[in-house]
Amino acid sequence: MKPDPSTPAKPTEHPRGKPAHVLSFDVEEYFQVEAAAGTVRPENWPEFDTRIEQAVDEILEILAEHTASATFFCLGWVARRHGEMIKRIAGAGHEIASHGMNHQMINHMTPREFADELADSKKLLEDLSAKPVVGYRAPTFSITRKTAWAIDSLVDAGFEYDSSVFPIRHDRYGVPDAPRWAHWAVGPGGRRILEIPPLTLRALGANLPVGGGGYLRLLPVGVVNRGLNSAERLGRTGVIYLHPWELDPDQPILPMSRLSRWRHRVNLHRTATKLKWLLSRHKFGSFRQAMNSLLSSATAEHRFGPPIA
Repeated sequence: MKPDPSTPAKPTEHPRGKPAHVLSFDVEEYFQVEAAAGTVRPENWPEFDTRIEQAVDEILEILAEHTASATFFCLGWVARRHGEMIKRIAGAGHEIASHGMNHQMINHMTPREFADELADSKKLLEDLSAKPVVGYRAPTFSITRKTAWAIDSLVDAGFEYDSSVFPIRHDRYGVPDAPRWAHWAVGPGGRRILEIPPLTLRALGANLPVGGGGYLRLLPVGVVNRGLNSAERLGRTGVIYLHPWELDPDQPILPMSRLSRWRHRVNLHRTATKLKWLLSRHKFGSFRQAMNSLLSSATAEHRFGPPIA
Protein backbone atom coordinates (compact mmCIF):
# COMPACT_ATOMS: atom_id res chain seq x y z
CA MET A 1 0.00 0.00 0.00
CA LYS A 2 1.45 3.36 -1.05
CA PRO A 3 1.40 6.29 1.38
CA ASP A 4 -1.29 8.85 0.69
CA PRO A 5 0.50 11.69 -1.13
CA SER A 6 -2.14 14.12 0.11
CA THR A 7 -0.96 13.63 3.69
CA PRO A 8 2.40 15.39 4.19
CA ALA A 9 4.89 13.84 6.57
CA LYS A 10 4.93 15.49 9.99
CA PRO A 11 7.98 17.53 11.02
CA THR A 12 10.13 15.48 13.33
CA GLU A 13 10.70 16.44 16.95
CA HIS A 14 13.10 14.38 18.99
CA PRO A 15 11.84 13.22 22.42
CA ARG A 16 13.16 14.99 25.53
CA GLY A 17 14.31 17.95 23.47
CA LYS A 18 17.09 16.09 21.68
CA PRO A 19 17.74 17.06 18.04
CA ALA A 20 16.22 15.00 15.28
CA HIS A 21 18.56 13.32 12.84
CA VAL A 22 18.49 13.54 9.05
CA LEU A 23 17.66 10.63 6.76
CA SER A 24 18.52 10.85 3.06
CA PHE A 25 18.34 8.71 -0.06
CA ASP A 26 20.42 9.00 -3.23
CA VAL A 27 17.85 8.15 -5.90
CA GLU A 28 19.69 6.27 -8.65
CA GLU A 29 19.30 2.93 -10.42
CA TYR A 30 21.31 -0.13 -9.36
CA PHE A 31 23.20 -0.10 -12.67
CA GLN A 32 24.39 3.51 -12.23
CA VAL A 33 26.72 2.87 -9.29
CA GLU A 34 30.35 3.90 -9.56
CA ALA A 35 31.45 0.33 -8.80
CA ALA A 36 30.06 -0.70 -12.19
CA ALA A 37 31.23 2.36 -14.14
CA GLY A 38 34.07 0.48 -15.80
CA THR A 39 31.79 -2.16 -17.31
CA VAL A 40 28.33 -0.54 -17.51
CA ARG A 41 28.55 2.64 -19.57
CA PRO A 42 25.84 5.37 -19.59
CA GLU A 43 24.94 4.60 -23.21
CA ASN A 44 24.04 1.07 -22.07
CA TRP A 45 21.78 2.14 -19.19
CA PRO A 46 18.54 1.97 -21.25
CA GLU A 47 19.25 -1.73 -21.87
CA PHE A 48 18.80 -2.57 -18.17
CA ASP A 49 15.47 -3.21 -16.48
CA THR A 50 14.41 -0.36 -14.23
CA ARG A 51 13.77 -1.25 -10.58
CA ILE A 52 13.78 2.20 -8.99
CA GLU A 53 10.04 2.71 -8.53
CA GLN A 54 9.36 -0.45 -6.54
CA ALA A 55 12.29 0.34 -4.23
CA VAL A 56 11.22 3.96 -3.71
CA ASP A 57 7.63 2.91 -3.01
CA GLU A 58 8.91 0.49 -0.35
CA ILE A 59 10.88 3.34 1.23
CA LEU A 60 7.82 5.62 1.21
CA GLU A 61 5.80 2.93 2.96
CA ILE A 62 8.48 2.43 5.62
CA LEU A 63 8.72 6.17 6.26
CA ALA A 64 4.94 6.52 6.51
CA GLU A 65 4.76 3.63 8.97
CA HIS A 66 7.32 5.34 11.23
CA THR A 67 6.01 8.91 10.76
CA ALA A 68 9.40 9.92 9.42
CA SER A 69 10.45 12.11 6.54
CA ALA A 70 13.62 12.34 4.49
CA THR A 71 15.54 14.16 1.80
CA PHE A 72 15.70 12.45 -1.59
CA PHE A 73 18.76 13.45 -3.66
CA CYS A 74 17.38 12.63 -7.10
CA LEU A 75 19.42 11.94 -10.21
CA GLY A 76 18.22 13.94 -13.20
CA TRP A 77 18.52 10.92 -15.51
CA VAL A 78 16.06 9.07 -13.27
CA ALA A 79 13.76 12.07 -12.84
CA ARG A 80 13.34 12.46 -16.61
CA ARG A 81 12.12 8.87 -16.87
CA HIS A 82 10.16 8.66 -13.63
CA GLY A 83 8.65 12.11 -13.20
CA GLU A 84 5.51 10.80 -11.49
CA MET A 85 7.70 9.08 -8.90
CA ILE A 86 9.40 12.39 -8.09
CA LYS A 87 5.98 14.01 -7.71
CA ARG A 88 4.92 11.14 -5.46
CA ILE A 89 7.94 11.64 -3.19
CA ALA A 90 7.34 15.38 -2.95
CA GLY A 91 3.60 14.86 -2.46
CA ALA A 92 4.28 12.66 0.56
CA GLY A 93 5.99 15.62 2.25
CA HIS A 94 9.63 14.71 1.62
CA GLU A 95 12.34 17.08 0.42
CA ILE A 96 13.60 16.84 -3.16
CA ALA A 97 17.27 17.70 -3.66
CA SER A 98 19.76 17.25 -6.50
CA HIS A 99 22.15 14.36 -7.16
CA GLY A 100 23.27 15.82 -10.49
CA MET A 101 22.17 14.56 -13.89
CA ASN A 102 24.19 11.54 -14.99
CA HIS A 103 25.94 10.17 -11.89
CA GLN A 104 29.33 11.27 -13.13
CA MET A 105 31.97 11.98 -10.49
CA ILE A 106 32.91 15.67 -10.41
CA ASN A 107 36.58 14.94 -11.10
CA HIS A 108 35.47 13.64 -14.52
CA MET A 109 33.80 16.97 -15.41
CA THR A 110 35.00 20.43 -16.28
CA PRO A 111 33.66 23.38 -14.26
CA ARG A 112 31.47 24.32 -17.23
CA GLU A 113 30.02 20.82 -17.54
CA PHE A 114 29.35 20.75 -13.80
CA ALA A 115 27.62 24.14 -13.88
CA ASP A 116 25.39 22.95 -16.73
CA GLU A 117 24.50 19.77 -14.78
CA LEU A 118 23.61 21.80 -11.71
CA ALA A 119 21.34 24.13 -13.66
CA ASP A 120 19.64 21.31 -15.60
CA SER A 121 18.99 19.12 -12.55
CA LYS A 122 17.77 22.01 -10.42
CA LYS A 123 15.24 23.18 -13.02
CA LEU A 124 14.02 19.66 -13.78
CA LEU A 125 13.47 18.77 -10.13
CA GLU A 126 11.84 22.10 -9.30
CA ASP A 127 9.44 21.70 -12.23
CA LEU A 128 8.47 18.21 -11.06
CA SER A 129 8.24 18.89 -7.33
CA ALA A 130 6.86 22.45 -7.60
CA LYS A 131 9.23 23.41 -4.78
CA PRO A 132 12.65 25.08 -4.57
CA VAL A 133 15.59 22.68 -4.76
CA VAL A 134 18.34 24.01 -2.48
CA GLY A 135 20.34 20.89 -1.53
CA TYR A 136 22.97 18.90 -3.42
CA ARG A 137 24.94 15.72 -2.98
CA ALA A 138 27.67 14.79 -5.46
CA PRO A 139 27.76 11.29 -6.96
CA THR A 140 30.17 9.15 -4.93
CA PHE A 141 30.82 12.07 -2.52
CA SER A 142 33.19 13.44 -5.16
CA ILE A 143 33.74 16.92 -3.74
CA THR A 144 37.31 16.59 -2.51
CA ARG A 145 40.31 18.91 -2.33
CA LYS A 146 40.92 18.30 -6.05
CA THR A 147 37.38 19.35 -6.93
CA ALA A 148 36.94 22.10 -4.34
CA TRP A 149 36.03 24.52 -7.16
CA ALA A 150 32.64 22.78 -7.13
CA ILE A 151 31.81 24.56 -3.85
CA ASP A 152 31.94 27.92 -5.61
CA SER A 153 29.83 26.50 -8.46
CA LEU A 154 27.13 25.30 -6.03
CA VAL A 155 26.79 28.75 -4.50
CA ASP A 156 26.67 30.38 -7.95
CA ALA A 157 23.89 27.94 -8.95
CA GLY A 158 21.73 28.94 -5.98
CA PHE A 159 22.19 25.92 -3.72
CA GLU A 160 22.05 26.58 0.02
CA TYR A 161 23.57 23.40 1.42
CA ASP A 162 25.71 20.48 0.35
CA SER A 163 26.23 16.96 1.70
CA SER A 164 29.14 15.77 -0.45
CA VAL A 165 32.25 16.09 1.72
CA PHE A 166 32.85 12.86 3.64
CA PRO A 167 35.44 13.42 6.43
CA ILE A 168 37.12 10.02 5.99
CA ARG A 169 39.90 8.28 4.08
CA HIS A 170 38.64 6.25 1.13
CA ASP A 171 40.05 5.05 -2.16
CA ARG A 172 37.52 7.07 -4.18
CA TYR A 173 36.60 10.08 -2.06
CA GLY A 174 36.97 11.82 1.30
CA VAL A 175 38.49 14.87 3.00
CA PRO A 176 39.89 13.37 6.23
CA ASP A 177 40.57 16.70 7.96
CA ALA A 178 37.14 18.22 7.24
CA PRO A 179 34.85 18.79 10.26
CA ARG A 180 32.59 15.88 11.21
CA TRP A 181 29.52 18.06 11.76
CA ALA A 182 27.68 20.80 9.91
CA HIS A 183 30.09 23.59 9.01
CA TRP A 184 30.79 26.25 6.39
CA ALA A 185 32.84 24.95 3.47
CA VAL A 186 34.74 27.74 1.72
CA GLY A 187 35.70 27.19 -1.89
CA PRO A 188 38.92 28.39 -3.54
CA GLY A 189 36.98 31.34 -4.96
CA GLY A 190 35.90 32.45 -1.48
CA ARG A 191 32.24 31.46 -1.68
CA ARG A 192 30.88 29.39 1.20
CA ILE A 193 28.08 26.90 1.61
CA LEU A 194 26.63 24.98 4.53
CA GLU A 195 28.31 21.57 4.40
CA ILE A 196 26.54 18.70 6.20
CA PRO A 197 28.61 15.49 6.22
CA PRO A 198 27.32 11.95 6.71
CA LEU A 199 27.63 10.52 10.21
CA THR A 200 31.02 9.35 11.46
CA LEU A 201 32.18 7.89 14.75
CA ARG A 202 35.53 8.89 16.22
CA ALA A 203 37.58 5.77 17.01
CA LEU A 204 41.30 4.97 17.24
CA GLY A 205 42.26 8.50 16.21
CA ALA A 206 40.27 8.39 12.95
CA ASN A 207 36.76 8.99 11.65
CA LEU A 208 34.87 5.72 11.19
CA PRO A 209 32.12 6.04 8.54
CA VAL A 210 28.84 4.81 10.01
CA GLY A 211 26.40 7.09 8.16
CA GLY A 212 24.83 4.61 5.82
CA GLY A 213 25.24 2.99 2.44
CA GLY A 214 27.64 0.07 2.40
CA TYR A 215 28.74 0.96 5.93
CA LEU A 216 25.24 0.44 7.28
CA ARG A 217 24.99 -2.85 5.39
CA LEU A 218 28.39 -4.10 6.54
CA LEU A 219 28.53 -2.91 10.16
CA PRO A 220 26.31 -4.17 13.00
CA VAL A 221 23.40 -1.77 13.31
CA GLY A 222 24.43 -1.19 16.93
CA VAL A 223 27.54 0.65 15.69
CA VAL A 224 25.38 3.05 13.67
CA ASN A 225 23.12 3.46 16.70
CA ARG A 226 26.19 4.28 18.80
CA GLY A 227 27.09 7.01 16.30
CA LEU A 228 23.61 8.52 16.50
CA ASN A 229 23.63 8.38 20.30
CA SER A 230 27.03 10.07 20.35
CA ALA A 231 25.68 12.85 18.12
CA GLU A 232 22.74 13.33 20.47
CA ARG A 233 25.00 13.64 23.50
CA LEU A 234 26.92 16.37 21.67
CA GLY A 235 23.70 18.13 20.65
CA ARG A 236 24.45 17.38 16.99
CA THR A 237 22.40 16.14 14.06
CA GLY A 238 23.52 12.85 12.53
CA VAL A 239 23.09 12.28 8.80
CA ILE A 240 22.22 8.81 7.47
CA TYR A 241 22.15 8.02 3.75
CA LEU A 242 20.97 5.06 1.67
CA HIS A 243 20.17 4.20 -1.94
CA PRO A 244 16.87 2.66 -3.06
CA TRP A 245 18.75 -0.24 -4.71
CA GLU A 246 20.09 -1.15 -1.26
CA LEU A 247 16.58 -2.32 -0.35
CA ASP A 248 16.43 -4.56 -3.44
CA PRO A 249 18.29 -7.85 -2.83
CA ASP A 250 16.74 -9.41 -5.97
CA GLN A 251 18.35 -6.94 -8.38
CA PRO A 252 20.32 -8.46 -11.30
CA ILE A 253 24.01 -9.18 -10.81
CA LEU A 254 26.12 -6.64 -12.71
CA PRO A 255 29.40 -7.30 -14.53
CA MET A 256 32.07 -5.92 -12.18
CA SER A 257 35.16 -7.02 -10.29
CA ARG A 258 34.82 -9.45 -7.41
CA LEU A 259 35.62 -6.72 -4.86
CA SER A 260 33.19 -4.25 -6.42
CA ARG A 261 30.45 -6.89 -6.56
CA TRP A 262 30.98 -7.66 -2.89
CA ARG A 263 30.87 -3.95 -2.00
CA HIS A 264 27.68 -3.51 -3.98
CA ARG A 265 25.76 -6.58 -2.79
CA VAL A 266 26.92 -7.28 0.75
CA ASN A 267 23.94 -7.68 3.11
CA LEU A 268 21.34 -6.20 0.75
CA HIS A 269 18.78 -8.48 2.36
CA ARG A 270 19.34 -6.79 5.74
CA THR A 271 19.03 -3.13 4.73
CA ALA A 272 15.28 -2.71 5.22
CA THR A 273 15.38 -4.42 8.63
CA LYS A 274 18.25 -2.20 9.80
CA LEU A 275 16.51 0.93 8.54
CA LYS A 276 13.30 0.04 10.38
CA TRP A 277 15.30 -0.69 13.54
CA LEU A 278 16.88 2.78 13.45
CA LEU A 279 13.56 4.46 12.66
CA SER A 280 12.00 2.77 15.68
CA ARG A 281 14.66 4.20 18.01
CA HIS A 282 15.39 7.67 16.61
CA LYS A 283 13.41 10.50 15.06
CA PHE A 284 14.43 11.38 11.52
CA GLY A 285 13.56 14.28 9.26
CA SER A 286 14.80 16.00 6.13
CA PHE A 287 17.63 18.49 5.82
CA ARG A 288 15.00 21.16 5.30
CA GLN A 289 13.31 20.32 8.60
CA ALA A 290 16.62 20.25 10.48
CA MET A 291 17.96 23.43 8.88
CA ASN A 292 17.51 25.78 11.85
CA SER A 293 19.41 23.41 14.12
CA LEU A 294 22.10 22.80 11.50
CA LEU A 295 22.62 26.50 10.88
CA SER A 296 22.83 27.35 14.57
CA SER A 297 25.43 24.64 15.19
CA ALA A 298 27.58 25.39 12.12
CA THR A 299 30.23 27.51 13.83
CA ALA A 300 33.28 25.91 12.18
CA GLU A 301 34.68 26.89 8.80
CA HIS A 302 36.75 24.72 6.48
CA ARG A 303 38.74 26.43 3.74
CA PHE A 304 39.82 24.59 0.62
CA GLY A 305 42.66 26.94 -0.22
CA PRO A 306 43.30 30.11 -2.27
CA PRO A 307 41.65 30.76 -5.64
CA ILE A 308 42.97 28.65 -8.50
CA ALA A 309 45.06 30.77 -10.89
